[in-house]
Amino acid sequence: MKIMTIAGTRPQLVKIGAVSRILRESFNEILVNTGQHYDYKMAGVFFDELKIPKPDYDLGVGSDSHGRQTGRMMIALEEVVEKEKPSAILVYGDTNSTLAGAIVAAKLHIPIIHIEAGLRSYNKKMPEELNRILTDHISTLLFTPTENAGDNLKREGIEEGVHQVGDVMYDAVKFNIGLAEEKYKLDDFALEEKGYILGTIHRADNTDNPERLRAILEAFSEVKEIIYLPLHPRTKKMIENSGFQSIVEQSENIRIVEPISYLEMLFLEKNAKAIVTDSGGVQKEAYFAKVPCLTLRDQTEWVETIETGWNQLVNPLEENLSVKISNLTVGEPIENLYGDGQAAQKITSIIQKQFI
Repeated sequence: MKIMTIAGTRPQLVKIGAVSRILRESFNEILVNTGQHYDYKMAGVFFDELKIPKPDYDLGVGSDSHGRQTGRMMIALEEVVEKEKPSAILVYGDTNSTLAGAIVAAKLHIPIIHIEAGLRSYNKKMPEELNRILTDHISTLLFTPTENAGDNLKREGIEEGVHQVGDVMYDAVKFNIGLAEEKYKLDDFALEEKGYILGTIHRADNTDNPERLRAILEAFSEVKEIIYLPLHPRTKKMIENSGFQSIVEQSENIRIVEPISYLEMLFLEKNAKAIVTDSGGVQKEAYFAKVPCLTLRDQTEWVETIETGWNQLVNPLEENLSVKISNLTVGEPIENLYGDGQAAQKITSIIQKQFI
């Protein structure tokens, strides 16, 4: 049986690394990289570092507005799908690559397998939320990471084909953290253990809103610890366009660096005093590393991290972010919140039962 996996962003490539190793033991997998993340440090390096299979197709779509990017992906994907004629199409998460792959599959009457189904932030202003909802409602198999995700689907009338398997991101972290610790040491980054705060900013809610972006940068500049900030290219551009470079340049503690690899990120997450982010994946990785996390959003799809006290939501316009960062504490450890690290095996077994 031929399964076509469609991905294109940094987190999706990480998940492929965890799942494809198992999936390819039983299926012929065709891997399509849309190229939604086009910077080598943010995408291509994964194929070298994480032993991810090289894509059979690399569409090179790159950056664009949501509508144009999704449309260009669909045009390119339709040609590949019609050529390969897969028995099923597998997509991950909530990106434009996810939605494009799901719509093309649905239009061509090909079963859709959705990994990370059922996540909801309940904020439809977020493009990721729309992508999740639309993909879930046309999928054949829906693999949820948590019980809460399954409950979300049930409330929307989706019960058939739903399977709670745990989070494939946990599979990936368990596999890759050892590689990261073998490859890197803190001296490589001129940092000390628990002597810095790791930050990431990339979501449009923060980068496209000058007031929020200014508030975040000013809060970072007020914190005593080093703020180690691998900067997304789009965020860097928005800082420059908004005229906020002086905030960073005049700060003694903000250390901006180029985008880093996944293994570097895992290593720095584990050794950080705290993490401040607007990334969904980094929220979970902070929990896996048992490092306190502040999320620069009003909602999160990973509600379990909030409920257990490992993560806090903060609006930088309504709360004193620098004080929040300085006083950050965590809850009690809870094991297996996102499964047992065997999600890929469970997914492969269920696909076998469904299609073979």
